[in-house]
Amino acid sequence: MRTLISRFHAWLPSSVDTRVRVLAIASLVVNIVIVGTGGAVRLTGSGLGCPTWPYCTADSFVPTAEMGIHGVIEFANRTLTGVLVIVALALALSVLKMRKSRPELFRLSIAIGVGIILQAVIGGITVWTAVNPWVVGLHFVLSSALVAMATVLVWRVYDGQRADGYAAPTPLRILTHVTSLALAITVVAGVLTTGSGPHAGDSGAARNGLNPEFMQHLHSWPAYVALGGTVLVLVWALAIRSSRTARWAGILLVIEIAQIVVGITQARLGLPPLLVGIHMVLAVIAVGGLTAVVLSLRPRSVINPSVENARETVAA
Repeated sequence: MRTLISRFHAWLPSSVDTRVRVLAIASLVVNIVIVGTGGAVRLTGSGLGCPTWPYCTADSFVPTAEMGIHGVIEFANRTLTGVLVIVALALALSVLKMRKSRPELFRLSIAIGVGIILQAVIGGITVWTAVNPWVVGLHFVLSSALVAMATVLVWRVYDGQRADGYAAPTPLRILTHVTSLALAITVVAGVLTTGSGPHAGDSGAARNGLNPEFMQHLHSWPAYVALGGTVLVLVWALAIRSSRTARWAGILLVIEIAQIVVGITQARLGLPPLLVGIHMVLAVIAVGGLTAVVLSLRPRSVINPSVENARETVAA
């Protein structure tokens, strides 16, 4: 047994390699995808498709034929959570031997793993509280935070350790952080808007009591501020020839425009479930995009992962 453990430990990466990169990207992708499946649960009224947790029924871990499509949709979302846990565990193991040389990777992997466990618990509380809109909202906010952390992890895996100082002037950094705040408010306002509308996750689920028409307007105001801030960041970055910041600000701008178009369209069409689901997924993608913009404000790492790998290969 000790020999097996020793071999496994020896097999683990001691520096960033393809295995670490693949797992980091997988963590980001699955954290985004699960927002889509979670949205499908809510938008199809499958929030109580499995009326108990962690079992699907009092006597069965999986849905029964009598539960129909709602049970299948809810259980599929729970299954993806299991996939997310496996990816998080594999990711933490892949950077275990780097906990001293690259402590930020190990800390981020642990934080993501803890966040996923917390998400599972909140998911259970959601079922136990009959899809309480405030609990569901917390579920989405934590998903956004996990996407942000997964984005940072992918960035650090490819860009190396965080460099000291900044590559952008102070006013541009302040503008970027103000834009980040506007997007964060937009996400929270969007959560409250959804909780006041028709897609509560179950026909008998409560709403949060807020006026949905007013909340739609309130939700749009910080979104336009975030859009304007992104445009200014892009123009400024181009003016000072900060190619990395400009590139990511441009990507974020495209995401935000798509998000606003979908948001306006869904409001005018009476909130069709498909568009609402796309709106939810675009929201966390925007969070990831803005996280990348913030990270791009720092200079590139002096020692990047490829150089680090080359050095270890020569040393071996």
